[in-house]
Amino acid sequence: MRSRSSVVDILEERGLLECITSDNLRSISTTSTLKAYCGFDPTAESLHLGNLLGIIVLSWFQRCGHKAVALIGGATARIGDPSGKSLERPELDADTLENNTQGITNVITRILHMNSSSNVTGDGDGNHLNSSSFFVVMNNYDWWKEVRLLDFLKQVGRFARVGTMMGKESVKKRLESEQGMSYTEFTYQLLQGYDFLYLYQNEGVNVQIGGSDQWGNITAGTELIRKILQPEGDVAFGLTFPLLLKSDGTKFGKSEDGAIWLSPSLLSPYKFYQYFFSVPDADVIRFLKILTFLDMEEIDELEKEMNRPGYTPNTAQRRLAEQVTLFVHGEDGLNEALKATEALRPGAETKLDWKTFEGIAEDVPSCSLASDQVLNISLIDLSVSSGLLDSKSAARRLLKQGGLYLNNSRVDSETKRIEPQDIVDGKVLLLSAGKKNKVIVRIT
Repeated sequence: MRSRSSVVDILEERGLLECITSDNLRSISTTSTLKAYCGFDPTAESLHLGNLLGIIVLSWFQRCGHKAVALIGGATARIGDPSGKSLERPELDADTLENNTQGITNVITRILHMNSSSNVTGDGDGNHLNSSSFFVVMNNYDWWKEVRLLDFLKQVGRFARVGTMMGKESVKKRLESEQGMSYTEFTYQLLQGYDFLYLYQNEGVNVQIGGSDQWGNITAGTELIRKILQPEGDVAFGLTFPLLLKSDGTKFGKSEDGAIWLSPSLLSPYKFYQYFFSVPDADVIRFLKILTFLDMEEIDELEKEMNRPGYTPNTAQRRLAEQVTLFVHGEDGLNEALKATEALRPGAETKLDWKTFEGIAEDVPSCSLASDQVLNISLIDLSVSSGLLDSKSAARRLLKQGGLYLNNSRVDSETKRIEPQDIVDGKVLLLSAGKKNKVIVRIT
């Protein structure tokens, strides 16, 4: 078998490698087809930006000719992972778990399916593996629902050393806290460890990946495989990637409005795109390396451009936003985001129509006014009655500064009144105060 690119070396070069349980994984990944899995507990109805690194690393395994498994924690979510948590997770009822499981499955399937045939390097013998075989989504409740407590304690529990379990970072932090830790949470690492054992025995999965806070849970699995199966040499591996942090050390993935969801029903592709477009210069190159699949040469060139005179601001951010939106939302989602971005840009020449308004409706404040409250009303008055500005004096001041727009066209005259041709398709119009403050006026 011919050697292929080492997925471990690629991840390390891009800043996506924190720890591996054995350095042998580097060489094995160049000569054998691996089967890697990442777990996702259905604690919400969608995955968010913090989960994206797991999907990206799975995708890198795919692109290097390996197979990917996304494991939905239908069973483990009933317990709650204590890693990185100061309080025990609230218990989820069966209906919520089912709804969350379906939502997360849909997100993972959509993203990995869209990207499963992209940049696949083959199986090492020059053959391209069938793209449908490159990933599978499983649910650990499918095997846990059949496990009896006494059997589990006999087959697995006797191999778990309490001292080792208490030495895990996630356990130590909780035991030192005021809230302490329940026995239920304490067993979580054993459940995740058993998942790896089960997948290794029944599905041939030999690599588990996760964020750096999962190291204890991952090594619980490799240890169980070693103790129970007693294989010769390294057969099961763990790999962790760094948590997604900004340069100031704070978590990346939260906005003023909350989590950055990967589901378009919870966060539009436009808002998703805008979040990445606003990344600071200090973070953008690092995020291009870890969140996109662009060649390192192109990223290095973008970094050089940023330091040259005449660099167009946000060029790197635009590339980042386009690539991540394409990976998560596909061509249609990216086109929707780009069209909305252009349509909402003051001075843009994009012709506004009803369909464009529908695409941005969830992302822009709106109000409904009767036609007699709009037609033949001065723009100054409408700017106040629509809630765009607080007072007529503020509207006049902004107009004189060249910052008041009607349907993206700058208005220079204080006497401007709303005419029938200003109302797009007889239904709506867009008012803008500067670049960011906007309101859609719906005519009822």
